[in-house]
Amino acid sequence: MNQKKAKSGRIEPYLYIVPSFILFAVFLFYPFFKTIYLSLYKTNKMGEAKLFVGLQNYIDLFQSSSFYNSLAVTLIFVVIVVTVSMLLGLITAVLCNRTFPGIRAFSTAYALPMAIASSSAAMIFQIMLHPTIGIINKLFGTDINWLNDPNTALICVAILTAWLNSGINFLYFSAGLSSIDETIYERASVDGANGVQKFFNLTLPGLSPIMFYTLVVNIIQAFQAFGQVKILTEGGPNDTTNLIVYSIYRDAFFNYRFGSAAAQSVILFLIVMVITLIMFRLEKRGVKY
Repeated sequence: MNQKKAKSGRIEPYLYIVPSFILFAVFLFYPFFKTIYLSLYKTNKMGEAKLFVGLQNYIDLFQSSSFYNSLAVTLIFVVIVVTVSMLLGLITAVLCNRTFPGIRAFSTAYALPMAIASSSAAMIFQIMLHPTIGIINKLFGTDINWLNDPNTALICVAILTAWLNSGINFLYFSAGLSSIDETIYERASVDGANGVQKFFNLTLPGLSPIMFYTLVVNIIQAFQAFGQVKILTEGGPNDTTNLIVYSIYRDAFFNYRFGSAAAQSVILFLIVMVITLIMFRLEKRGVKY
């Protein structure tokens, strides 16, 4: 009896994770391995694997100027989005780190972007940037077709995405600021430190762990941006906003090249994984963010 109880005690904990494991298997592991499988085949219009081609889909991608353009556009987009969204989140969190009248209203406003769907925000942004009736041109007295100009389209999409991501960044940094001991600021004031010195020598080092986490999350989110590109520009003009996720979508559901789309998905996964591993390695070596 004791042996049976011991065995059931060893097995019982694993039974509790079976439902979660099934969900992961169906919605994560299966799609992942299916994507790798399809990347090695030519498919029909239904996405069914028909002809095994090995690495040919990958070879075709690395010989395609369109794919390299998509990678370059995506990297520029990620840099803009991550930089602006983290700055917005950090600045607003610092502003709301002190108690003053209306603090709750300001905090709600700064966190609001995380509750707005990207498609809804993109539609509003599209009206604001309209060349004739848009409020942006009226405010600045310009006549720019923001979303159809190759010089401004990517920046517009990136700024919208950065604003959408800034809400959750505000919450992350607010939580990080609340964990910093206030007494160190008091001691710094006694030593004659000003506000700028406190921020760079006390606040930023205190936020280093949460900043690392926020940086990783923002990079992953930026690489996955899709809805705003679909609504605002559809990859144009002249592929200047053809992010790799939108390129995957277009290859799969417009050109019916599911094998090529799967290969791009695998490459995107590898890029994000390598960047994340590099950042974790730097973090272990004590690099401050």
